[in-house]
Amino acid sequence: MIKPDLAQELPVQLGSLHFVGIGGSGMSGIARLFIAAGHRVTGSDRSENHNTQVLRDLGATVTIGHAAANLGDADTLVYTGALWPDNPEYLAAVDRGIPTLHRSQALAWLINKQRLIAVAGAHGKTTSTGMIITALLALGADPSFVNGGVIESLDVSSAWGTGDIFVVEADESDGTFLLYDTSVALITNVDADHLDHYGSHEAFDAAFVTFASAASELVVASSDDSGAIRVVAALTGKTILTFGEAMDADVRVHSIGSTGPVSFSLDWKGTTYSATLPIPGRHNAINAAGAFAVLVGMGFDPTASLAGIEQFAGTERRFELHGVVRGVSVYDDYAHHPTEVAAALAAARTVVGAGRIIAVHQPHLYSRTKMMAGEFAHVYEKLADQTIVLDVYGAREDPIPGVTGALVADRFANPDRVAYLPDWQQAADRAAALAEDGDIIMTLSCGDVYRIVPQILEALAQRPA
Repeated sequence: MIKPDLAQELPVQLGSLHFVGIGGSGMSGIARLFIAAGHRVTGSDRSENHNTQVLRDLGATVTIGHAAANLGDADTLVYTGALWPDNPEYLAAVDRGIPTLHRSQALAWLINKQRLIAVAGAHGKTTSTGMIITALLALGADPSFVNGGVIESLDVSSAWGTGDIFVVEADESDGTFLLYDTSVALITNVDADHLDHYGSHEAFDAAFVTFASAASELVVASSDDSGAIRVVAALTGKTILTFGEAMDADVRVHSIGSTGPVSFSLDWKGTTYSATLPIPGRHNAINAAGAFAVLVGMGFDPTASLAGIEQFAGTERRFELHGVVRGVSVYDDYAHHPTEVAAALAAARTVVGAGRIIAVHQPHLYSRTKMMAGEFAHVYEKLADQTIVLDVYGAREDPIPGVTGALVADRFANPDRVAYLPDWQQAADRAAALAEDGDIIMTLSCGDVYRIVPQILEALAQRPA
């Protein structure tokens, strides 16, 4: 993949922009904002999807397939972190000498001097960002925003608002979250990930310290996560609010419900506030505490802020129900790290009741699979009743010899609880055969595992009564 040059000076003007990989969730959201801001936008992607058609409807020219000619007369090229340096459109831009910007650099240019809320952390970013956006809209602030997933109640992942607040999900995976001129920084957790980029846990922590140190108004951080605690301890001269279940948290969450839509209470400045979200999972109660801390820390009314958060109904690919066939509910979730998988499966357990959970795991990245195969196996064996493991979705990485989904399956203590099935039809058939009325089948990964969901639904419909 192309490593962004974070020291690159941004052009004064970007002119017309060409997005390589325009159909991705992050890229499409940023492209939408540039269209709203009056820029001419073109782009390309490997295949059609909902985002490519929506962008066409908004006025963008989108081409399927990558070729140098797609660049046209664009003034600036915008690329994703998954782009390889031999991409013909990228090479054409380099040859012409026009600016080539990582998507985060383009977004930093667009944000300019607005009051920026940047949400960072290894897990919970998309949900926390969505909660803040939903509440700000309810509060009448009308923010501009870019989220990593479509907010269900809004049916968009980005929008250009009339207010002076801009909210972004800040990506720590390649260090680009350090580009922003942040006013308010929210750190959901600092659970070490992306060590292929950072090289060590210490470097990962240091990046978050730099991110938080740049916040001009406020830092909001988890009181429960050891990494976030280390980051806060390294800060000086900052206004800091903590949130979580710890007794000394500034915003303390407690009385978290254990079934269905999650209920909880928050203690803030001697007053207790209670709420219920439309979505399940204790991790979402904790995410709500972080969003609440951001809002009250910025001066918004606590009661109105929490009422706004209660309107958040989830984001696409976060415990998203795709169908119920013969009493079996099929969900998809973006979880791709052991901590995220544990939270997603725990949320499913609050919904499934006496039923069972059949997990379909697609390992994401060869490096992560090699490093964390045992952790994934432990989480799935503990929290799912049966697990089907697909092969690795490599994304931006080249294959590593010997690293397949079998690494995860082989680490199960009880081999009867897992099956390694790289053939997707066999995996779908296996999931359908295992499932009974009242069970949940749940696909988990930030790769393309969601594409197997129609096969699972069809296999359920076709199985003998």
